[in-house]
Amino acid sequence: MLEKYSIRTDLALEEKERFESDQVEVTGVSLDEEYDEEQEVKVTTVKIMTEKGAKTMGKPVGTYITIEAPNMAVPDEEYHREISLVLARYLKTLIPVKKREYSVLVAGLGNRQVTPDALGPFVADNLNITRHIIKEYGKYAMGEDEVRSISAVVPGVMGNTGMETVEILKGIVNETRPDFVIAIDALAARNSKRLNRTIQLADTGIHPGSGVGNHRCGLTKESLGVPVLAIGVPTVVDAATIAGDTMENLLTALESSETLRGVGVVLQGYNAAEKYQLVRELISPHLNGMYMTPKDVDDTIKRLSYTISEGLNLLFAGKEIA
Repeated sequence: MLEKYSIRTDLALEEKERFESDQVEVTGVSLDEEYDEEQEVKVTTVKIMTEKGAKTMGKPVGTYITIEAPNMAVPDEEYHREISLVLARYLKTLIPVKKREYSVLVAGLGNRQVTPDALGPFVADNLNITRHIIKEYGKYAMGEDEVRSISAVVPGVMGNTGMETVEILKGIVNETRPDFVIAIDALAARNSKRLNRTIQLADTGIHPGSGVGNHRCGLTKESLGVPVLAIGVPTVVDAATIAGDTMENLLTALESSETLRGVGVVLQGYNAAEKYQLVRELISPHLNGMYMTPKDVDDTIKRLSYTISEGLNLLFAGKEIA
């Protein structure tokens, strides 16, 4: 039943919220929240610890960290600098190697020509790449006692390359031997309020194209041979979700109407997933498969790409971020 009424989201936090709204306890899954009132930043850590919990959540066993900041969509450089620090701090906890000097391949997933999907390529453009300098001149050419070997690639999309992303990255990993991979991609959200205001970190890898239901071969430790961390930002929400939110507002209005209150009571008998499925059937087939993004997505994606790349640059430079 739950699979039949699955709601379109890539955020582990929203999957957990879905079960909480239905008053269903998910065994093998823990949730921890931290809130910075001064910066208005909420960090939620969802840990899926058992295979049963993974099956229920529809996500692999691992750790999912969600950074929510309502002001992330605002062009405030100082605020985004704080978000970069938060990102670096939590991503550091997911790094799968203990040594201070490591090599990492950053993969900017997505289509540069499609703005909501261009986050990964834009982040890769703004990274401080060091691998070629270290190989040519040695680590002391960087002027630091400890250095990280950073390389980056934008593998493109299958429609342009004719190759699966995993095929491209597997070849690069076999040749360059990084200690781990960081994959950056655009996601889809269930709640439109989280669009461009949320960053999800995960140590379970990523499935390119999953944001719009176009599932490709996953980038995981099993497929690439090295650990894969994922960074994602929800940039789109599907039409059924928006229509569902509208229906929720309608239900609220019906509660205050003596004439139509009975209709509201009937619809309130549905849980969130069943309402979502009902909306999909009502708008089918014209709006199914349609995804929405804010009108200022061009500026927002550029701004977020700088925020994420700055966080990565701080982390890789070994700066004090605690």
